Amino acid sequence: MREVMIPNGSIAVEAEYKEQVIPDYRGNPFIESLPNLLSTQEAIEKLAFYPKFEKNERQLDNHYRIHMIDRLFQVFQPIPMTIELERKISRSIRQGYLSRNPFGIRLAQDFYRDYHKNPIGIMDNKEYYSYSLGFTLIGISGLGKTSSLNRILSLYPQVIVHSEYQNMPFSTYQVVWAKLECPHDGSIKGLLYEFFLEIDRLLGTNYYQKMMRTRATTDAMMTVMNQVARNCALGILVIDEIQHLSMAKSGGSEKMLNFFVNLVNNVGVPVVLVGTPKAVKVLQGDFRQARRGSGVGGDMIYDRIQKDEVWDLLVNSIWHYQWTRKETPLTPELSSVLYEETQGIPDLLKKVYAIAQAHAISSGKEEVTPYIIKKVAKENLKLIQPMLTALKTNNLREIIKYEDIYVGDINYTDYLTRTKESISLDLRAKEIKKKQNKMKQENLIEQKKEVLIKLVDLGVNAKKAQKIIDTILSQNQNINAEKIIEVATAKIENDRIKKQAERKKKKQKALNLLDIRTIVEQGKKDNKSAYEAIKESGYIISFEDDIFSKEVVS
Repeated sequence: MREVMIPNGSIAVEAEYKEQVIPDYRGNPFIESLPNLLSTQEAIEKLAFYPKFEKNERQLDNHYRIHMIDRLFQVFQPIPMTIELERKISRSIRQGYLSRNPFGIRLAQDFYRDYHKNPIGIMDNKEYYSYSLGFTLIGISGLGKTSSLNRILSLYPQVIVHSEYQNMPFSTYQVVWAKLECPHDGSIKGLLYEFFLEIDRLLGTNYYQKMMRTRATTDAMMTVMNQVARNCALGILVIDEIQHLSMAKSGGSEKMLNFFVNLVNNVGVPVVLVGTPKAVKVLQGDFRQARRGSGVGGDMIYDRIQKDEVWDLLVNSIWHYQWTRKETPLTPELSSVLYEETQGIPDLLKKVYAIAQAHAISSGKEEVTPYIIKKVAKENLKLIQPMLTALKTNNLREIIKYEDIYVGDINYTDYLTRTKESISLDLRAKEIKKKQNKMKQENLIEQKKEVLIKLVDLGVNAKKAQKIIDTILSQNQNINAEKIIEVATAKIENDRIKKQAERKKKKQKALNLLDIRTIVEQGKKDNKSAYEAIKESGYIISFEDDIFSKEVVS
């Protein structure tokens, strides 16, 4: 897609319409301008991110390596939740646009209904949308909900500029997605202000100033929000950290319920509500009944990662990033210790592994051990130790105290549609291996260049140096550049000494052949007398020899 700049200076992309395989999506410019649908493998490849890592970085000074450890937090490994979330968002956006085709009669009817509707009440959705759009994502703190959402949303351009569709003028901006974070003051009004600020940032409008200037009520702002969402063809609205919303500051549970029902059923835009288990209090009661029959396959609730294939995948995806001088291979014991100290919380896994490396480097140990992992977890996770202890001991009475991690009282039949088969673990493992092999090959090439230059500088023939390097790497590809140079120079020195010895041996052999004692001994073996053997070797010259005769005559 070609990038264009809209009047307020924001970057958008120019619409490119793609042929749709699914008949329902044809003839709708809002859907046809979206990126293509992704298969599971395509989603994995686009979502996964493994930053570059070079083994020779392990040889740098401590203060450089400590900084490099932060690169570990850039790693993004898709897990079943991520792939299921990508599918739900993809379906939600497209399903939401079905009823808002700009060339269909339905959209004009919606604008008319919005304009004449009582702004205070909740719309009667019996003749509006046959099903509610969007879903709820509830997961414990540190699971990676926000990072997964950000990665998935980044697959879509945020603003698309339309000018013409099927030879017809069609000038409009399409905001594919908007993501809000609930304000810490906990009020619905604060959240509405966040919405207008985000639209102003994207399109250069001034809704926020208008709302502030007119001192609009929450109900009036909700009505304007409905109209703005349709005006900018908003594809999906994601509201993160909904546990921050406070019923007291928002006007009570009924006001909160009305707000969410309006978002889900009446704005006409798919809404994704994201939060920790603490958010269930915000969403409980009649809201659950209002959301029955979700059109995208149910809501999502996720607990911490269990110690299974998913955990192994997460650990393997980050273990490669190791800046200690000594490379520590991953063992079942190390994996178990990491799980014990983090209790299957991905965010803590990265933090503990990073801190363990920093400790190993700064202390001079230069390797990650179970002892170091336990030590840094105890010293650096003091604030959440009571929570982790409750999880370790499976003490339900204690776990219940922590609303951000307790999901035990949620009705899974109403909320949960979780299929682990949504993504093949083998497929994802192969993708990790593929990425790691690619990085390994790149590192190998760099190492070979570095070693080759060093050996040539030492006076070694380039072809010979290349052959030596290939031989060493064929025996051990995990060896670093410094070690290759050490082994190569030792091999070159050994070869020199060996050749020198061989030359000396040959020279000695040649000298031995001229020794009279050797000649006589060999003659005995050939049944020759000593005289005959010596004479044949040229040591005895007779009077009959031409040479002697010529000398006498002369």
